[in-house]
Amino acid sequence: MNSEVLFALAAYAFVTSITPGPNNFMLLSSGVNFGFVRSIPHMLGIGIGFVVLLLAVGFGLGAVLTTFPALHTGLKIAGGAYLLYLAWKIAMSRSVESGGDGSAQPMTFLQAAAFQWVNPKAWVMAVTAMAVFSNPENPFLSVILIAVVFGIINLPCVSSWAGFGMALRGFLSDPVRLKWFNIGMGVLLAATLWPMLR
Repeated sequence: MNSEVLFALAAYAFVTSITPGPNNFMLLSSGVNFGFVRSIPHMLGIGIGFVVLLLAVGFGLGAVLTTFPALHTGLKIAGGAYLLYLAWKIAMSRSVESGGDGSAQPMTFLQAAAFQWVNPKAWVMAVTAMAVFSNPENPFLSVILIAVVFGIINLPCVSSWAGFGMALRGFLSDPVRLKWFNIGMGVLLAATLWPMLR
């Protein structure tokens, strides 16, 4: 991979990782409701889970889904249903840690990693990255390089959303503001399904 292609890959990884999507909306909400430190497992789950998804797509899973469209449709339905469930949970959350009901918990590492497999934006990012940037002359090395570049760039990008949420904690310590923020985040998360439904 020459330097121009590597730069283009890094730019693609940055833009797709930093822009709004299900992961980033959930981390913004997690940063507000649980703080940055308690959101670290969520951030790491996204970063590592996405790298695993990239590797799977690069090493043939994308071809399997193309060959069996019903499997792809089932994955989209399961992903959409789970995304709506998460949107509902976020919208109904009413606490910034100290004022909480005690039952709310941030997403765990495994939950966040598993979510990548049903996250529509993650699939589009992974399939596009492999289609555009992998090299058929050296597929193994190019798939690994794409995963490494995303691994390096994705984690700081998604973490910035949790940091922004943490910065909003003081403003959102008012229960009414927090209620409307969480409802807004739930609606935005549900709205990320729109490209998948078109």
